[in-house]
Amino acid sequence: MQRRTMLGGAAGAALALALNSRANAEEIPSMPELTGPPSAGPYDVTFPETPVHLRYGSCREARLTAEHIDRIVPGLESFMEGPAPAFPGYTVLAARNGVVVEHEAGGHRLRYASWDEAAKTAVELPQEEWTPAEKGTVYDLASISKLFTATVTGALMDEGLVDLKLPVVDYLPEFDAQDPEKTPITVGHLLSHTSGMISFINLYNLPDEQARMEAIYARPLRRPPGSGYEYSDLNLIVLGKILEAVAEKPLDALVAELICEPLGLEDTGYNPVDRARTAATEYQPWTGRGMVHGEVHDENAWAFGGVAGHAGVFATAWDLAVFGQMILNGGRYGSAEILSESTARLVFTDANAGMGESAARGLGWQLGQRWYMDAMSSPVTVGHTGYTGTSIVLDPLAGTLLVLLTNRVHPTRNWGTASAYRRAASRPMGRAVPVKPKTGRESWYAGQADAATATLTGKLHRAVSGAKATFALWYDTEASDTAALEASADGSTWTPVPLDLRTEDHCWRTEGAFSGYSGRQWIEASAALPDGTRQVRWRYTSDPAYQGRGVYVDKVKVREGRALLCEDADLVADGWELVEN
Repeated sequence: MQRRTMLGGAAGAALALALNSRANAEEIPSMPELTGPPSAGPYDVTFPETPVHLRYGSCREARLTAEHIDRIVPGLESFMEGPAPAFPGYTVLAARNGVVVEHEAGGHRLRYASWDEAAKTAVELPQEEWTPAEKGTVYDLASISKLFTATVTGALMDEGLVDLKLPVVDYLPEFDAQDPEKTPITVGHLLSHTSGMISFINLYNLPDEQARMEAIYARPLRRPPGSGYEYSDLNLIVLGKILEAVAEKPLDALVAELICEPLGLEDTGYNPVDRARTAATEYQPWTGRGMVHGEVHDENAWAFGGVAGHAGVFATAWDLAVFGQMILNGGRYGSAEILSESTARLVFTDANAGMGESAARGLGWQLGQRWYMDAMSSPVTVGHTGYTGTSIVLDPLAGTLLVLLTNRVHPTRNWGTASAYRRAASRPMGRAVPVKPKTGRESWYAGQADAATATLTGKLHRAVSGAKATFALWYDTEASDTAALEASADGSTWTPVPLDLRTEDHCWRTEGAFSGYSGRQWIEASAALPDGTRQVRWRYTSDPAYQGRGVYVDKVKVREGRALLCEDADLVADGWELVEN
């Protein structure tokens, strides 16, 4: 039976007010606390329960967009044109979640006889002696060798033989004998390049290993240990000696035993046996070697007999990809466990937080270096480059892996000094990871052109008052490549409009422009338009170099009260396009 209560006077008014307030509270959600945009850290990296194996497959299997993967090889080929190519030969491998969708080679692993320094001209071999680059070509990895030293370090950490927090002198007592300023340097300082040692000194003209190590130990520091970042070969040379001391084995044996043999990397190691399969590097008359072919390019590593902590490893693209997939798997590949999961996670953990973007380092790996990672960049994307023209990039959030091996120093280190050729592979690789439209089959995309401005404009056909714009937004850009929603009363003067941005668990505001990383997810965006607005536009402006994944807009609605004034179909694009991914 329904019970009815009659209240009059003040009591009735109070009840009505309470009920009305409650109804309004239910209709209007409270503004959530501002959290700032999403980010990503080492614990956002997930490792598969079962280690992923590399295998050949299609873009469809890998959930990649074929039209962008198909841009990788032509992009690289364009850098071999002209009288001074960026490199004479290359091998590239691209994969996602273990599915290898591109593995190609082009150009030549051997083409030149020498370099005429006076004429600044390459001296070519007879054309019948040119040797093509192949998928199985073995390349000098140069500084990517540091990743193998770092991985051996991690493996010995797991065994309790190495501790990053301990001083180097605990392992090498002679390290500070000539320079007490080095006493505080820890193993972690070496690995993160914060020891204070300078980047490089010539060691190859010294008589023996003892003299070379003493030269490193005696060299004054650039800065106090731990106070700043400077990428230094000397750090990894010393680290290699620590590993040899604690394991009582040479470094090449440790790399073979702890990495190559468990992973089945038959074409990876120091001092390759089959010279004919290797890519030639530089003409070096100053070392007395002429054209370097089949031995390490780095002069200091050569002086150490081809085995050093900073350089010396050779590998094929496939072997290096297996090594990279092991890292993406959390230290495992097949039945082999190279690193514990906790140690593998250190790869994605910035040991140099607060020292600037260029200093970001995990367990030997670089973090978020857009100058070669480009659109694959994220706060936890890791990679490394090598002076000979090599690079590896792992994006754990997308599950993507890119290996590019070249012999760009053949016949001279003066060619291919910029990393545009590396970005020619990493940009389409990043773009190939689909972004599903928020609704329907297509969304607006601002593109990835450098030094460009793209606009997406909607006319409202009259001046508005109290109007609001809502739309879905997805963005992942370089910090200096900015996008904005702008309003105009006359179509010539544009004003940035502050935005309220929300995801499921983040809420933040911008004063107009937005850029950087935002979690690679769709964002609910809303903005109150200035009174008098007649046009709105989304503008994306990029600087001359480097890109992120880009900017997408979808579900556009501009309303004044209940009146719908503009939506997606009304927008006019200049540089934007409708895309399915």
